[in-house]
Formats: sequence, C-alpha cells, structure tokens
Amino acid sequence: MNKPLCKSLEAPINLNICEWLEQQHEEYKLKYLLAHAEDGVIWGEFRDSQLVTADSTFSHLPKLRSCTLQQCRAFGENAEVMLWQTDEGFQARLIQDEKDTYSIPEHQILWGTKADEVRNGFTLVSDGGQGLRHAVPLKDIEFDKTQKLYRPLRLTVHHYIDTDEETGLARIYLSRLVNLTTKKE
Repeated sequence: MNKPLCKSLEAPINLNICEWLEQQHEEYKLKYLLAHAEDGVIWGEFRDSQLVTADSTFSHLPKLRSCTLQQCRAFGENAEVMLWQTDEGFQARLIQDEKDTYSIPEHQILWGTKADEVRNGFTLVSDGGQGLRHAVPLKDIEFDKTQKLYRPLRLTVHHYIDTDEETGLARIYLSRLVNLTTKKE
C-alpha cells in the first residue's frame, strides 16, 4: 500500500491567511476551505485563484481572521493543506496523495435540514429548531421537505491505514478532507 505524502509547510510569522491559502491553492489544486474560528464555522471556495468566503455574501457570518482562527483546511481531490494556531504562531502541514495511494473513503453527514437563502454560489443552511446555520459553497441542494431531519450535505474524508510490522495491528493513522457534496439517491 502506498502512503500519502505528509509534510510540514512553512507558515510565515506575519501571515496573511487569504494570500497564503491562495498560494497553496495554486500549488496543490485545492477547491474548498473549511475553517473553525472562535466565532464559528467558515466555508470558502477558490474561484479563479481567489479565495471567496461565505462572509463575503452573508455579512453576519464569521470572517477569516488570524486573531480568531483555530484551524482551517483547504482541500481538493488530491491534497489537503491544514493551518492551525499554536502558542508559538501558525503551523501548517500538507497531505497529498501519491500514485496508487490507498485510502478508505467516508462520507460524513453535515448539519443542514433546509436552505434559507442562496446567493453568489453559497447556500445558507439551517438545522431544525436549533438555529445552527452555516453557508456552504454549493447551490441546488435538494432538501426533502417531508423529512424534518434529512441532511443531504456530505463531507468526503479519506482515511489512511498503517500496519504495525511487529503486531500486524492495522489502524487509521491519518485522515484528510477531499470534497464537499450532496447526497444523491
């Protein structure tokens, strides 16, 4: 089994997050951004080599700022770049599939039972009576109005396996984001 390339990347001390992520997009052909900040979840998409985040369309949503960012993942079919905040500043790493890399795909269900609004390629979705909202960089999401808890959004994750030579024990040692889709039935 071939393993993916996993290496540290340099994150400059005076990091401009958007510019740095756009450089990573160019180099590794990344498509989406999923960020977790102190004030919420931030989705983004690379369009014509520019990072467009949900707050550019829905101004009440959290902005991608270094002072509130906990971690973010820019990802695409063949690679993921992860950036996270530490006490010493930002750290970054790359996971990139090599030829014939073996992985186990998983399609994780995301929050969102109805579309509240669609603008500029983002859909603002909410989930039930809990009031949880986020804007994903997808449109034409088919929600089933007859099922209150139907959640069509999926985050594709690849899990990589490592086997201990001595014990033969296999385990997931690494995972990365791959794609954002909707469930097709």
